[in-house]
Amino acid sequence: MPVVFRHKNVRFFFFSNEGNPREPIHIHADAPDGDAKFWLYPEVQVARSAGFDRRTLAELARVVEDHRDEIERAWHEHFG
Repeated sequence: MPVVFRHKNVRFFFFSNEGNPREPIHIHADAPDGDAKFWLYPEVQVARSAGFDRRTLAELARVVEDHRDEIERAWHEHFG
C-alpha cells in the first residue's frame, strides 16, 4: 500500500493490487474521520466517500488536483 503523500491528517495512497489497466488512475484518501477515492481524469472527482463532509471532500479534491502530476508519476512507477 504505497503512500504517495500526506496532507494534514490524511494519507493519500494506492492499493498495491490496483494496477488493473481497465481502471483509470485514482488515489485513495484515508483519515480517522473518513475515506474517499478520487479519479484523476478527465478531471479530479470523487469516486466514492464515507465519513467526510462536503467541505472536506472539496478541500481534498483541490489537494489531489495540486498533486496530480506527483500521483500520476507514482502510479506509473508503481504499476509500470
